[in-house]
Amino acid sequence: MKNALLIIFVAILTALAGIYLRHSLTAPSTEVLATGSLLNTTLPDLTDTPQTLKQWQGKILIINFWATWCPPCLEEIPEFIALQKQYADKNVQFVGIAVDEKQAVLDFNAKMKVNYPLLIAGNSGTSLSRAWGNTIESVPFTAIVNPQGQIIYRQLGEVKREELLQVIQPLIK
Repeated sequence: MKNALLIIFVAILTALAGIYLRHSLTAPSTEVLATGSLLNTTLPDLTDTPQTLKQWQGKILIINFWATWCPPCLEEIPEFIALQKQYADKNVQFVGIAVDEKQAVLDFNAKMKVNYPLLIAGNSGTSLSRAWGNTIESVPFTAIVNPQGQIIYRQLGEVKREELLQVIQPLIK
């Protein structure tokens, strides 16, 4: 009887720990963090031209870490394309940082015609995403920076249109 109770107790404890971990790893964070040197990050674009994130400072900046081999990443990109088109004149800028090889991103972009900058981070993109708040270095990961240069939202996993709009619409003048 004691063994059965112990097994049940351990099972309940394990389930609760799993629920807590799942929630804490996927729940969006709205903690405000200064980006500081993160905006000084320079990565090549699809033409190998170095691009510094700082060039978009002062905008509502949506940074999305993604990869061509990641199904949830590919599901959210069409929505990002639509939102970039809809909000480009409202000081909103999407930037995709590919944790991937350049050729794979080139091939993907030839089909999708992404309307926002795609930067290539390769394998170093996982550690870069960690600096942005991605605690498990997984993709997709999205961070939103307000015009003052503060990270105001972070989401591990696929982010939905409604979630993005809840964050960016109050920032639009």
